[in-house]
Formats: sequence, structure tokens, C-alpha cells
Amino acid sequence: MTSQTTVKTLLILGASGDLTGRLLLPGLARLVATGRAAGLLLVGAGSDPWSPEQWQERVHTAFDAAAETATDAGRDALAAMAKSTEYHQADVTADGPLAELLAGLEGPVAVYFALPPQVSQKACEILRPEQVPAGTRLVMEKPFGAGEESARELNRTLLSLVPEDHIHRVDHFLGKATVLNILGLRFANNFLEPVWNRDHIAKVEIIFDEDLALEGRARYYDGAGALRDMIQSHLLQIMALLAIEPPATIGERDLRDAIAAVLRASSIKPPYTDSTRRARYLAGSLGGKDIPDYAAEEGVDPDRNTETLAEVRVDIDNWRWKGVPFILRSGKALGTKRKEAVVTFRPVPHLPAGFTGRDTPNTLRIGFGPDTLELDVDVNGPGDIFSLDRAALVAELNASELLPYGEVLEGVLTGDPLLSVRGDTAEECWRIVEPVLAAWAAGKVPLEEYRAGSGGPAPE
Repeated sequence: MTSQTTVKTLLILGASGDLTGRLLLPGLARLVATGRAAGLLLVGAGSDPWSPEQWQERVHTAFDAAAETATDAGRDALAAMAKSTEYHQADVTADGPLAELLAGLEGPVAVYFALPPQVSQKACEILRPEQVPAGTRLVMEKPFGAGEESARELNRTLLSLVPEDHIHRVDHFLGKATVLNILGLRFANNFLEPVWNRDHIAKVEIIFDEDLALEGRARYYDGAGALRDMIQSHLLQIMALLAIEPPATIGERDLRDAIAAVLRASSIKPPYTDSTRRARYLAGSLGGKDIPDYAAEEGVDPDRNTETLAEVRVDIDNWRWKGVPFILRSGKALGTKRKEAVVTFRPVPHLPAGFTGRDTPNTLRIGFGPDTLELDVDVNGPGDIFSLDRAALVAELNASELLPYGEVLEGVLTGDPLLSVRGDTAEECWRIVEPVLAAWAAGKVPLEEYRAGSGGPAPE
């Protein structure tokens, strides 16, 4: 049973890093401003020798946007947190400093590892169970491990410190509103669920195309690439949500059991020259800005052949989805920003003679951030009533008032692991992509190229 003990202290490790300033603190600010983190103490820790004033300045700056739109009570809550916050210089990979820090904080404590994965793993390996106070929550960023075996080893380490429902492997890409919008669409509409299967759906595409280039992230990205960075962690989770069997409840156990079942049935089948593509961007123009070759970006090692675009076909070998391709694609420096899932239905088996015009399969588009819905249908066109035309039924889905990291943090603080990736699921995601990574590393799939600002490599 999931514990619902409210966290008293949020300890951010890597407090002086980019993730904390750019995403974590603004997400926390919106949460605090809405009154959902009352009495929470914020503590930062990092290897940089920051003064208390430097840390408070970072917190104030990150809180500014939320304060502008907050109520008086929200602004007061933000000011109180910024005033009471602390910063500690500490090497969390050394034996002692993290345990000493935990011992001095009011519990329960949520420890957010806003650190490179290998640093987080080392910090956890050094901790001993008796050094972790009861109720402590451990919050891990993706990628979780570097492969299936390292993910399994990290799971063993974490489970020696805290129980599974106190481990939050965060996926900020899937906010609570997005998850519930997908589930509501799937299971609350009787016209849709009966056709949500291989008999009526031809293919499902899940696309995350970014109109941003490397943006100074070579230190992380060049060792990861698009397949590890986006598909292994984020897009496989969206695929699983779209493909799950109806759970008995949307409680974390039923929902995460259903997700795990889909991923266990999933694989990317060889030959990988047919089921996968990888590409890297060349110099081009993006939003009026000149973009250099990826290989020429500062901090990039060209010999790694890191892909900036990855596309894979995943097969789900179960009764519902056998034979339906799930196409997952993510790329950087593309001309159009695109975050959506596209469900293409099979064409009607017979169109009565006499109709003219369009006769194309129906498509359902689910947009992410903002969450939108667009159903393309064929209807009688204007003028000639026998001529079919395409019409789009469009809706904007309900959004959360929180930022994605605010939704993640709310789950952490209240002890709700619904949005966290379960340990077995993290391992399954690596199992699915590891054979592809090995084939790519061995040069068995060519590294294609595309111009920055284009639509990606030419279609096959």
C-alpha cells in the first residue's frame, strides 16, 4: 500500500546546476504559489562553494514568474520559502556528507538527484540503509541507468535503502493532466474503445520533433543521443499508455501493472536496417539563426556518431496489437516543432458506388503540450453532396495549472507514485532498445544526415 506521508523537506542535490535553475525551481514555485506545498523547507546542496546569498538569489529569480501571477497568499508562501531556504556545499559521492546532511534535516525528506546519472548512482551506492531516515523518498532523473543490467543494479541499490513506493523515477514528459487525458479518451468513450485494436487501426505514430539544436547540452547529449534521451524513456511510456488494456482503476498499482504488461510484450525486431533509422543534423538555419554541423558543436566528439534523430518501429506481440506498427520518432534541429501521437485507422472495407472525392483513412491526433485532440473524418462536401471532403473535429484538452516538474514534485511530496516509472518498467525500456543500440554502435545501420531546419532525412 502506498504511503501518503507528506514530505517536510525537499533536498535538491545538484542545486547549482542547470536542471535546478531552469526546470525544478520554476516547477516548485508554481506548486508553492497554488498552496500545495505548505510548510515545505527547501534545501539545496552542490559541489560549488556558493554563499547563502547566491543560492537565495537563484531561488528568487526562479520564483519571479510564479509570483507575478500568484495571489497574495501565494506570493507570501513563495517569499517565505525563499527566505528560509538553505544551501550546503557537499560532495555527495564521498562517504559521509550526504548521510550527515540527511541526519540534520526535518523528515520526511525527499532527495531529488538533479545530477548526472553516474553521479546519482555513486551517491546512492555510498549510502548505507541505516543512514537513510524512515520516510525518505529518493527521486531519480532519467536516464535510469545506462542499460538493462545497470538499471537492475541501480534498482537493487535503491531498494536496499527505501521501499519501491518511496522511489520516484521521474518522467516529466508525462504530466498528470496528459496521462488522464489519454486515459479518459481511451476508456470513457464507447465509440472509441471497441475499435482500438488491430482490426481497425493500421498504425500508431508517436512523434517528438524539436525545433531546437544542441543548445549547449553536449556534455550530456553526446553520450546519450536521441534513442536513449527520448525514445527509451519518454516515448515508450506514451506508447504503453496508448496501448494498455483497460485497468480496473487508475490507481498507481493497476495502471503501472497495465503499462508493464504492454512493455513486456514489446520489441524492436531485426533486421534493424528495416525497423530503425538514425541521422545527424548538418549545418543549416533554424528560426533565422545559423546552426553549425552537430559534429562541429562545442563539446561533441564526432567519432561517437551520436544520432540527433532516431526512429524505431516497435511491435507489441499481444492479442490487441499483433501486426500494428508503433512508429516512435524524435529529432533535434527540425524545421517544425511537433509533439503528438497520430492514430491512423484502416480504410472502410467498402465505399458505396457513387461517392467521389477523398477516400482516405481517418486519423486521430493527440497533441502534447498543449494537449489537443483532432479527429479527421470524411463528410459530404459543399456543392456536390456526393463528393467527400475532409473535416477536422478539434478540441483543446484540459491542462494543469502546474508546470510539468510541478506535477512531478506534487506526486513526490504527497507520496503518490502514479507519475513515476516503476523499477521493472525502467528495466523493460532498456531491454527494448539495447539490441538497437548495439547494432548502431557496430555500424550495422547507416548514420543518415539532414539539414538543420529541414523536415529530417528523406523518406525511405
